Amino acid sequence: MFRTAVHPGLWEHKGKVAAVGVGHQGTARRWDGTAENSVGAWSIAACRKAIADAGVNPADIDGLVLDTTTTTGAHWPAGREIPMDVVAKFNQTDDPLDGIAKLSGEWIVKNMPELTNVKYIMTGPGCMSACIVVAAQAIGDGLCHTSLVLKSWHNLDGRYYQGGANAEPTISGPAKWTNPWAGPASLGTATQFQRYMYKYGKSHDLMAPFMQNSRHNGLLFPEGYWAQHRPEELPAEDYINARWVAKPANLFDNDIPIMASAAYLFTTAERARDLKQKPVYILNHASDNLKARGFGGFPTLEECETACENVGTRLFEGAGLKPDDLSFENMYDGFSLFHVFHLEGLRSHGIGKGDALDAFKGDISINGPFPISPSGGNVGSGRTRFWKHTDCIQQIQGRAGARQMKLPANVGVSGGPMPTGGNFTVWGSSPD
Repeated sequence: MFRTAVHPGLWEHKGKVAAVGVGHQGTARRWDGTAENSVGAWSIAACRKAIADAGVNPADIDGLVLDTTTTTGAHWPAGREIPMDVVAKFNQTDDPLDGIAKLSGEWIVKNMPELTNVKYIMTGPGCMSACIVVAAQAIGDGLCHTSLVLKSWHNLDGRYYQGGANAEPTISGPAKWTNPWAGPASLGTATQFQRYMYKYGKSHDLMAPFMQNSRHNGLLFPEGYWAQHRPEELPAEDYINARWVAKPANLFDNDIPIMASAAYLFTTAERARDLKQKPVYILNHASDNLKARGFGGFPTLEECETACENVGTRLFEGAGLKPDDLSFENMYDGFSLFHVFHLEGLRSHGIGKGDALDAFKGDISINGPFPISPSGGNVGSGRTRFWKHTDCIQQIQGRAGARQMKLPANVGVSGGPMPTGGNFTVWGSSPD
């Protein structure tokens, strides 16, 4: 399912798979405990919106690709009572937390009776980026012809990353080398960025234009958390003066955990021609498989740079494109600092190693010659890892609303999460 060769050749299914529908349901800071706002209920709603958006008959859907995990750090606490009144509102699987703090394909199909023909169910582990490449490859390979692609997030009350393995009295595995020192989730990225600043003679303050641009774009994303709940721009001085979380990663360099759900409808290019929305063709996908040698499993800066360069090479060669064919980029920014590594790895529009922070001084807006993160990403709309994909689809369809870029949006790229181990997609307005 994953294209990881450094020189993979042209993707055999280039332009044969298309995204045709988008569905978003809700954003909230935390779950309110009700059935109607559970991660399961929002997932059903997002799927139905994507189906309606595409104009597909639900009976024609024969595939479902989803990530079964719905959090990275808000795990159901051991011993906490499960709200059986919420569980009883839905058709159950053998796991009472299904639809509350996790999600299975079985649960979705049981609670969407209109899905009468789903024969292919697969997991895209960890991220919408993985779900997308799995669905694209599955359709290309003929394992299904029309698939829902789903990623949802729950966020419980309490502090993020305080449950699960972090609540255990002992630590095992590679984390034993790092977690006893209480480093936050952004520690690895902060360490890499510290090395980056030293290596290229840069400063953290140079991130401010990117952060301002991302928040501004996020406020133009009506489904986003900041747009819906806290419509606040991010002044440069607020960003620069924010408290450190893991120096040089400050408060705003760490995305805000939220509840949200998004679904897409993918199908073959032939079927897409007769549907409601303009098809957005998948021109290639690629993944990274670099094995980090750094302390505690943290990649070094140089390993991140190598991984991002390899991804850039795989993406463009597999799509039969050159880096400067990109109209815009929507690489991941969950920790904003590593967006720099992703961007430089693409090597588009003259941005190479050590150049990104200087590029941020120019016009990186949706009105500029090469929009950077027009979605606003997690910085602009909250932790989901899917805003970037939605924006690529909508930009190319010409229905990104207030975010619509000024120049023609012909080719976009999105993906993540981390510089190492991520999954990435090239989207195009034409199958060629």
